[in-house]
Amino acid sequence: MEKIKKLKKTFIEEKIDGYLIPKNDEFFDEYLPLYNDRLNYISNFSGSYGFSLILKNNNYLFVDGRYTLQAVKQSGTFFKIITFSNFTPSDILKKGKYLIGYDPKLFTNKTLNIFSNKNINLKPIKDNLIDKIWKRKSRLNGIKFYTLPKKSVGENLKSKINKVIKNLKNTDADYQFISSSENNAWLFNIRGKDSKYSPIPHCYALVEKNSKINFFCDLKKTSLSFRKKLKKVKFHDIKYTEKILSKINKKSFLVDKNSCSIFFEQIIKKNNKIINFNDPIYNLKAIKNRNEIRNIKLAHKYDGAALTKYLFWIKKNFYKRKITEISASKKLLSFRQKNKKFKFSSFPTISGTGPNGAIIHYKASKKSNRVLKKGDVYLVDSGGQYEFGTTDVTRTISLKNSDKRIKDIFTRVLKGHIAVSSFQLKDNTSGSEIDTQARKYLKKIGLNYSHGTGHGVGYFLNVHEGPQAISKNNKIRFQEGMVVSNEPGYYEKNKFGIRIENLIYVKKEKTKKFFENLTLAPIDKELIDKNVLSKKEKNWLNSYHHKVYKNLKRSMNKIEIKELKKACSAI
Repeated sequence: MEKIKKLKKTFIEEKIDGYLIPKNDEFFDEYLPLYNDRLNYISNFSGSYGFSLILKNNNYLFVDGRYTLQAVKQSGTFFKIITFSNFTPSDILKKGKYLIGYDPKLFTNKTLNIFSNKNINLKPIKDNLIDKIWKRKSRLNGIKFYTLPKKSVGENLKSKINKVIKNLKNTDADYQFISSSENNAWLFNIRGKDSKYSPIPHCYALVEKNSKINFFCDLKKTSLSFRKKLKKVKFHDIKYTEKILSKINKKSFLVDKNSCSIFFEQIIKKNNKIINFNDPIYNLKAIKNRNEIRNIKLAHKYDGAALTKYLFWIKKNFYKRKITEISASKKLLSFRQKNKKFKFSSFPTISGTGPNGAIIHYKASKKSNRVLKKGDVYLVDSGGQYEFGTTDVTRTISLKNSDKRIKDIFTRVLKGHIAVSSFQLKDNTSGSEIDTQARKYLKKIGLNYSHGTGHGVGYFLNVHEGPQAISKNNKIRFQEGMVVSNEPGYYEKNKFGIRIENLIYVKKEKTKKFFENLTLAPIDKELIDKNVLSKKEKNWLNSYHHKVYKNLKRSMNKIEIKELKKACSAI
């Protein structure tokens, strides 16, 4: 590949043995537009997570289990595909000595730490080497930043700033540099559209313990009225961030090394003391208040109606007309767009039928696009950004599939889903404990899945949000107001994929904490083996479907109400 050859020519000038290319940009967005996706440019890999290590003689692409099959198809010709669970970069470079270049604006200490190896020396290179060979024009949009109303967020700027200031004083620090755009969006109650699938405004903030606030962004995206709403905030063009940070001397800074780039960390570190800490905004943001929960429920009601109408349409039409994965995805979007509160999708829709459903984060292309046909199992994973909430839901439906083994596996995935939803939460319950419950019914027949069971979800922000998650290594305890996905699955290469996903949140009544479902959409009973479900699990399913019917019936026409009643009838 010509562009790889061009990149390797720059190694001579920089005197390096290799170069690291992450998925993210300098703002660490999960989903990038193509014009800013350096990893996609060099490797053709379109997944949301991964990085490349290009050496003089070898090219490696590292991905997690969600993307292994996808990476092989997209990048396998020119890259060796490495799954994280099998090998780390240190395993690859355990022989010899290497000097590896990287862009310090694109890495944090945490992301660079995986290259910690006595055989590896790392060299920061200020001018990105991909940018040297990639002639592209910036296509930044002109959408301005805006503030959210108090009835939407439930907590004003002053209250949130006070929490940050309090933390500064408690840690005896002079400044906190907030490099995470999503955290600034939460802190200032603002939104924008600098990220592809999230209403994030690209910005940095510098908060002083005396309550002075410096805000860095593209000033063209801030109107006079916007600036007036953010009282006592001093605005600077983002290009001056480095200059202003460099002028501060002999002060102490709170810097989150998990979210701050090495570039900014080194600037601050040069003349100041750094106090390492985990930005408390991540935890504050994860715990939704009453206003946010109420609004999230409304978003899911709207979203559930759109998705349910779509599922009925698929069931009714797949054998009457040619419906492809791509045309189906467009149809789902059209159902969502009928609601005026819908803004845009919260991530690229996964619309996979038959063997394509086995690719966990599948994205249909002209080449891979399959027709939905009788006998298939169809998986659709999608979500929306509404003015007052973010949704993420997966449904797997039968297209007249009668395979007994598939029904058995689907029912076991459902049992795992119910086990998560019904889990009795204690004060110290974390995601690792719950994750084992989601997998146990599949494991009884020797099956498993290669992704976590659930991720945190933002409030009209990122569809993937920490720190909470349902996964084997997550130790964050669940607190009232936290939202998380519940999505066990199973994937059989070249055959089929199954996943059932609802969003749930932690609700507290008196002294008891438990999960309550947010997602409202029927689970396909055609794929359920009733004999595999216990009485308790049947009761859970009947109760869930009763809730779906009760909340969605007013959004349906007469024909759809009949279909909804059937889909939600007791088993």
